Amino acid sequence: MSGNVYERLAQKLDALPNGYPRTKSGIEVRVLRKIFTEDEAEIACTLKLIPEAPEQIAERLTRDPKALGEILEKMVAQGEIGGAGPLGARRYHVLPFVVGVYEFQLSRMDKELAELMEEYIAEGFLTGVGNSSPAFLHTIPIEQAVDAQLEVHPFESVRQLMDKAKVFCTHDCICRKEQALIGKACDKPQGNCISMSMDEHAFDINYGGKIVNRKEAERIMKEAEDAGLVHATMTITDETYHFCNCCACCCGLLRGVSKFNAPGMLAKSNYWASIDPDTCAACGTCANDRCPMGAISEKDGSYEVDQKRCIGCGVCSPTCPTESISLVRKPADQCIQPPPNMVSWMMERSMNTGKPLDKFM
Repeated sequence: MSGNVYERLAQKLDALPNGYPRTKSGIEVRVLRKIFTEDEAEIACTLKLIPEAPEQIAERLTRDPKALGEILEKMVAQGEIGGAGPLGARRYHVLPFVVGVYEFQLSRMDKELAELMEEYIAEGFLTGVGNSSPAFLHTIPIEQAVDAQLEVHPFESVRQLMDKAKVFCTHDCICRKEQALIGKACDKPQGNCISMSMDEHAFDINYGGKIVNRKEAERIMKEAEDAGLVHATMTITDETYHFCNCCACCCGLLRGVSKFNAPGMLAKSNYWASIDPDTCAACGTCANDRCPMGAISEKDGSYEVDQKRCIGCGVCSPTCPTESISLVRKPADQCIQPPPNMVSWMMERSMNTGKPLDKFM
């Protein structure tokens, strides 16, 4: 077992299109030391993106398949690698750090890891991973905020995306948990990160989530809207596995866009907020209490939207007392068309980052 296994794992994760930026201080290696044991890091270094059976991995490592299988399953439970298929026929694969290993550290997140991640962010983590396309996630507008005359595409609609799913599982937000551990807790609700699947057995093996029915999942999404949280999901059109409900104070996505010049963390929706100056009561609720991006400001007794900062979430609209705010579609040349699925997303990101995938196959 090599003494620099964490360095090799950091290099492997950074070679993925998602990225794992290197720093002068080596904080990224300290993060991995916190999450992985040396043996776990050694195993992770050998995994591919395509899921493999324990026997295949054991052959590369010259280890006992049964014993290795137990370690691999433990690593899945700890959010260090991915697992596919039912118990007894499991296959295992490397996970990117984001979206992947980091998000799966929810149950293990403690003050030490929270402080390490904040140090990593300060040294360029969000900037490093958030300056490529396609973005990790994209904003989904609150549907009632969209001008009623406009067509809403399925990948832009929470309702239509949820209609595809059969099972739902909720989790706390790791970003809000991390910030709370370093003394920066906010008052936004927890328990509204929602995973979902068309496979009825997708959450039979479930590490830490809470299974809910469709009605409860819809209630949670509405509660998130009321709390001023931003809906976001993966930047793909044909598959949806997860909804984030993000706050500007804690969320790595929104912090990346608003504070760290990392537009690739979160793609804006295909809409802008628009305020009718003739009916605006100039109460300031949209600017002071709702907009997560500081995109609304007062001008000449009314309020206006800075289109460069607006992410098209629609959070400002439902609480407008005069119903003066709606979402309007951007010009066609400014609209995004996400890749259809995660394979296409990974291939497109690979081309844009110059990080080939063949070494992981």
